[in-house]
Amino acid sequence: MPALLFFTDPGRTPDPERIAARLPKGSAIVYRHFGAADAETRARRLKAITRARGVNLIIGQDEALARRIGADGVHLPERLAYRAGRLKRARPGWIITSAAHSLVAARRSGADAVVISVAFPSRSASAGAALGPVRLAALVRAAGRPAYALGGINERTARRMLGTGVIGLAAVEALGRND
Repeated sequence: MPALLFFTDPGRTPDPERIAARLPKGSAIVYRHFGAADAETRARRLKAITRARGVNLIIGQDEALARRIGADGVHLPERLAYRAGRLKRARPGWIITSAAHSLVAARRSGADAVVISVAFPSRSASAGAALGPVRLAALVRAAGRPAYALGGINERTARRMLGTGVIGLAAVEALGRND
């Protein structure tokens, strides 16, 4: 499993190709297109970049798009995490991750890994109350599967993840600076 996940966001990371070109080998992009008209075109551009750089491309929620472009897996929102087992059986080589905003969701997911959020205060419009490292660590232990931390991850907060049991970090804006 990758140690670093970059989650795209149309509003906060408008140029994911530029960010993809800077990601370290072995990391992954979770491309979330949210129904954009150019989703397949952008996904194909990202696939070309990731293939050249040794980075995985995971498509958010859209299994059909992932198949069409030869993606490396699918990330499921929490409400669709029940699909993980079926996807893993149908596509054993894919990386399947799912969002988990609660202990119940983290335990129920049949995904290869869960992305637990919100670790720290975040600017995301959908972010809830931050867990902090102590509650995050308890959730990771109880999940019974590999877990990533998402939400408010930056250079300062990443250090606070040591000892929580996460297998890696997931971020939007910390990796999404277009400078």
